[in-house]
Amino acid sequence: MKQPDQTMTDGKRVMQFIPPEGVPISFAIASIGARLGAQILDIIFTTLLFVIIALAVIFTGALPFSAMTVLITLMGFLLRTPYYVLSELIWNGRTLGKRIAGIRVINVDGRRLTPHQVAARNLMKEVEIFAPMGLLGTIGEQSGLEGGLTAVWLLVVVIVPLANRRRQRIGDMIAGTLVVDNPRSVLLSDLALSSPAKASSQPAFEFLPEHLDIYGKYELQTLEDVLRDTTKMPNTQEIIKIVRTITRRIRYEDAVKPGQEMLFLNDFYRAQREHLESLKLFGKARENKYHEHTKTEARKLV
Repeated sequence: MKQPDQTMTDGKRVMQFIPPEGVPISFAIASIGARLGAQILDIIFTTLLFVIIALAVIFTGALPFSAMTVLITLMGFLLRTPYYVLSELIWNGRTLGKRIAGIRVINVDGRRLTPHQVAARNLMKEVEIFAPMGLLGTIGEQSGLEGGLTAVWLLVVVIVPLANRRRQRIGDMIAGTLVVDNPRSVLLSDLALSSPAKASSQPAFEFLPEHLDIYGKYELQTLEDVLRDTTKMPNTQEIIKIVRTITRRIRYEDAVKPGQEMLFLNDFYRAQREHLESLKLFGKARENKYHEHTKTEARKLV
C-alpha cells in the first residue's frame, strides 16, 4: 500500500491511496461540522437509550435503591462504548450518526480497519469528550486549579483536530484512523447498456460464482471509474496491472492474452454487477472485499 498523498479538491482536503489493485482511491477528509453533527446525533441516540433503560429499572423496582444508583451511574459508559465500537465494526466505520452525516472511519494507511483501532479510538473518546463534559457539569464545585485544568484540556481537544492537516483528534492519532466523507454509493447506468453491440454478444470471459464473491459494490464502483475514464488507454501498464491483480485475487485460471485486458475488465464488470444485483435482490448486499471479515470480527466481540 502506497503512503497517502494529500491534495485540495473543491476546497476539501483529499487523501489518495494506492491499494494492491493499483487503482488510486481518493477520500475527502470529513469536515469538522459533519463530525460534530454526527457526534451530537450519536449522543442523542445513546441518551434516549439510557433514559429508556433507566426508567425501566426505576419503575420495575428490580434492584435495591443503592444498586440502582450505581447501575444508572455506570450505564452511560456501559452503553456508550459498546455502541460506538460495535457500530463501527458492523457498519464498516460508521455509527448511526455517521451514517446520517455521510462520513466514516478508515485506517490511516487505507488498509482494513481493525477491531483494535476501533476500540482504541472510542475508548479515547471517553477521555477526550465525555469525561470533560462530566467535569463541566460540576464546574461550580471545582477549585480554581481544577477548573483551569478542565478548561485547558477542553481547549486542547478542540484545537488538535483544527490544527492538524488530517483533522484527526487525539484518539484518531493513537489508533491510526481517519474520518472521511462517505457519499451515498450509487452505481451509474450499466456500462453494457452504452454499447448494445457488445452487450448482445457472447462474453469472451466466463466467471463462476466463486470468482464474483470476492469483491463488493465499492470495488465495482472503482472499476467502473476506470472503465469510464477516457484518459486511460487500453493495454497500458496500469490496465495490465489491474487485470493481473484481479485475476490473482479471484484465482481466475484462464489466461488473459495481451491486448484482451480491456475486454476482460468489461466482461468482469458486467458479470460482477449482475452478481451483486442478484445478491441485493435476496437481501445479501456485499459492501466491499472486507465485508464478511468485518462481520466476523464484530461477532467475536459480542
